Amino acid sequence: MKPTLVILAAGMGSRYGGLKQIDPVDDDGNLLIDYSVHDARRAGFENVVCIIKHSMEDDFNAVFGSRIKKQLSLTTAYQELSSLPEGFSLPARREKPWGTAHALLCAKEQVNGPFAVINADDYYGPHAYQAIYGYLTGAHAPGEYVMVGFPVENTLSDYGTVTRGVCVQNNSGYLERIEEIASIRREGGGGAYEKDGRNVILPTGVTISMNFWGFDVGVFDYLAADFPRFLERSLKENPLKCEYLLPACVHDMLQAQKVSVKVLKSADAWFGVTYKEDRPIVRDSIRKLKAKGVYPLHLWR
Repeated sequence: MKPTLVILAAGMGSRYGGLKQIDPVDDDGNLLIDYSVHDARRAGFENVVCIIKHSMEDDFNAVFGSRIKKQLSLTTAYQELSSLPEGFSLPARREKPWGTAHALLCAKEQVNGPFAVINADDYYGPHAYQAIYGYLTGAHAPGEYVMVGFPVENTLSDYGTVTRGVCVQNNSGYLERIEEIASIRREGGGGAYEKDGRNVILPTGVTISMNFWGFDVGVFDYLAADFPRFLERSLKENPLKCEYLLPACVHDMLQAQKVSVKVLKSADAWFGVTYKEDRPIVRDSIRKLKAKGVYPLHLWR
C-alpha cells in the first residue's frame, strides 16, 4: 500500500493575522501547500488528506482543493473544537484549536496505511519527501516511526519568536527525546530562549522537528487513548489555551518505549510563514528555486 500524505491545515494563523494556509506565495496564486504536494507527488505519493476546519472549507477548496484534485486523490478531514471524547465538553470562551496531535486524530477514519504528516505552512523541499517516502515504503516493524529534521538555524523567523521541537538523538540516528520549546528567537548562528530567568543557547546544527513525521496507523490507537488523559490533566490547568501537540506525544511514546523514531536529515533549506513579514522572503525563495530549475516556472501547467 502506497503511503498517504496528511497535511495539517486547520491552524488559526493568529500570529500571522489570517488564514496563512490560503495566502499565495507566487504570481500564479499557488500556496506553500502546492509546493508540498508537488514535491510529494514527485516522490511517489498519490493520496493526500487535508485537515481543515469546516468554516474554511469553501475558501480552501476554491484556492487549492479543486486544483489539486486534478493532480492526485484528495480527501478532507475536519478539526473542530467540539471534536472531543465522550464525557468532555468544550470550555466556555475556548477559541484556540486543540493542537496538532488532536488534528491528526481527526483524520483517523481517512487513513488506512503508512503515512507522512506535514504542516500546511512549511516548505520542506524535494529531498525531505523522497527520504520519507523511501523509508515508509521500505521494510520496518510496526511502531518504527520516522522524522525528517532540520538544523535550528534554518527554522527560525527574523520577525518574532517561534515554538519548535528540539531533538536529541543517539549514535544510531534514532530519536531519544523531543522537547517542545516556546519563544525561540534567532541569536548568533543558532537560536536562544529564556528558561528560569537564564538565556539558553541552541547551537548551530541542533536538530529541530518541523512536524514532518512518518507513522503507521497504530499511532491513532495511542492518540485515541491518550487524548482523554491529556484533557483530564490540562483542562484543570489551562482550559482556554492548552494544546495536544504531536511532538509531545512522540516524546511520551519514546519515554514509554512504545515506539522508535529514525531521524532523517534533510539536504534542503526549510522556510515557512509564521508572520506576515515572512511572506516576501518565502516568495523570493520560491523565485530563486524556480531560477535554479527545482520547479517549473508555472507549477501545475
